[in-house]
Amino acid sequence: MYAEPSPSWRKYEFDSVSGHDLSLVAAASPVRRDSARAVLRIDRLEKRYGVLEALAGVTFNLHQGEIFGLLGLNGAGKTTLISLLATERRPSGGDALLFGQSVRNQPRSVRQMIGVAPQKIALYPMLTAAENLRFFGRIYSIRRSALAGRVEELLHFIGLEDRANQRVATLSGGMQRRLNLALALVHRPKLILLDEPTAGVDPQSRILSEGKLIAVGTLDALLSGNEFAEVIEVTGLPAEIDLAAIGALKGLCRVERFDGLLRLFVKRAADFLGPLQKLICRSEQVRLKIAPLSLEALFLHLTGRKLGAGMELRK
Repeated sequence: MYAEPSPSWRKYEFDSVSGHDLSLVAAASPVRRDSARAVLRIDRLEKRYGVLEALAGVTFNLHQGEIFGLLGLNGAGKTTLISLLATERRPSGGDALLFGQSVRNQPRSVRQMIGVAPQKIALYPMLTAAENLRFFGRIYSIRRSALAGRVEELLHFIGLEDRANQRVATLSGGMQRRLNLALALVHRPKLILLDEPTAGVDPQSRILSEGKLIAVGTLDALLSGNEFAEVIEVTGLPAEIDLAAIGALKGLCRVERFDGLLRLFVKRAADFLGPLQKLICRSEQVRLKIAPLSLEALFLHLTGRKLGAGMELRK
């Protein structure tokens, strides 16, 4: 999500889409929260489907120009939250106010102020890139005299000015992803909702688990405030190796061991290299990797989940 601070835009590349389940934001620049007015106020927002609680009383504010992101596993409630803010679904409880307009009671007013780039590409494949932009521009009642310039501006912004008259079906996946973003910007929205648009996580992060907010803060604050700072990953250890000596070391915060994989969540990896060397030297198949704490690992730690055997530690 992103509340626009000024008409100027900084170019972002969207050539690849991550396999991680993320909902992120793109913004021209971050702002100081204490000097910015909240433009989006979410108050105890809920969504239920029968007995299933998809979103459980989520509350937070979004300020002018602020970068805001969500991280959570599949089913955590990220897309549900985005769909409620986009007025695609009606809340079961609570409300969200965008510049004072309620998503519950004034959805038409809210829709005029938001742009949505969904996870799935929402383009007409047999229309050209420019025709797609013109079509959605007319839906938002942009005057023809202004629309031509806006289409040209957006094609330049996403780097597709030379593909303006090329059918979407012939564009690469990365180009389609960029055009999908441009459609969300065509009417100059005050709030942009992006569902898994990029491969990275922006600095301002919220973490969702089972429809509830479990952590709030900047990326630096979330990582620095945790009890461990690094993750050691060891593969190829024989099952019979005794890890009692490792477990007795100070600075060890958490241990995961399964399918020949050992992960140690530690305060300082250097303190464990000596004892680990004694274990590693017993087998030629053992491999060791050290990585700083990632937001992904922190999320799994906070929710009590394990990193999957095929999940890479982000460096």
